This record gives sequence, C-alpha cells and structure tokens, in this order.
Amino acid sequence: MAVPESVAIIMDGNGRWAKSLGKPRTYGHKVGAENVEKICRAADALGIKYLTIYAFSTENWKRPESEVSTLMSLIKTYLNRCIKTCKRDNMRFRIIGDRSGLSKELQDLIVKLEDVSSIYTGLTLVIAINYGSRDEMRRAFIKTGKKFLSEGKSLDEIKEKEEFV
Repeated sequence: MAVPESVAIIMDGNGRWAKSLGKPRTYGHKVGAENVEKICRAADALGIKYLTIYAFSTENWKRPESEVSTLMSLIKTYLNRCIKTCKRDNMRFRIIGDRSGLSKELQDLIVKLEDVSSIYTGLTLVIAINYGSRDEMRRAFIKTGKKFLSEGKSLDEIKEKEEFV
C-alpha cells in the first residue's frame, strides 16, 4: 500500500464525545489535544511528510467564551510543549489560518516555534488555527487584487483577460 505524502485531520467531535461520557466538552478537547503527539509519531513512522491538523476554525469563535478560552489555552500549552517535541522528533512546525485574530502571545509563540523548527527535516506538522473557507477566499481575493493593483491593472482589464477567475 502506498503511503500518502500528506494527511489532514479535522479535530471534530471531541466535545460531543466527552458529553456522551457525561463529562464537560472541554474534557474532550483536552483528550483530543493530547492525542496529537501520538498521531504525529505514527504519521512520521509511516513515512507521511505532511500532517495537517484542523484545530480551530473561524466558526469556533461563536462557542461560549469559556470553551474558546479553554481551546486557546490548550493550543498555547501544546505550542510550548512542541518546541521540545520538534527537536526530539526532527519535526518542522507551521501554522495556517488568520493569525491576526489570535492573542499577541500566541502569535509570538507561533513565530518562535516556526523559526526554531525550520531546520528540522522530518514530518512537517501544520496546524490550522482560525481558518475557514469564506475567510480563506476573502484573503486570497484581497491578496490577488492587491497584486493586480500594484501592477497598475484596473478591474476591467483583469476581467477582460480573465486573469482573476
């Protein structure tokens, strides 16, 4: 069986799982976060090069403040631990999503972790935080629009040449 180069996991259902056990939703989030390290080791052992974990979408901001706070705390704890994990496991770390919605402390921690782990050549762990399809399309549209505008093109020129389709 061929091993895929890239695998993505959407962390969904941890809160519902915890509730089914009669525990708070946050318990499920904690257990799910604790499993990420095991999943990374297994992915690396299988020869997977890129593992993407979809951890916190833009929709998650609509959850109760206490749950969002717990999720952000879990992410911070994981990122702090990940500095040692990356070194030990030769793992590169990347974040995708809109960082601007995160606390300054989390943003700084992400930059530090990406920088520290940039030299490693094993599994690349990509964590999607504050992501969403609508938001991704909006940011891509803005980025592409700025590129065309910086080249001095008008929207009519872009439409005529179908460069923005």
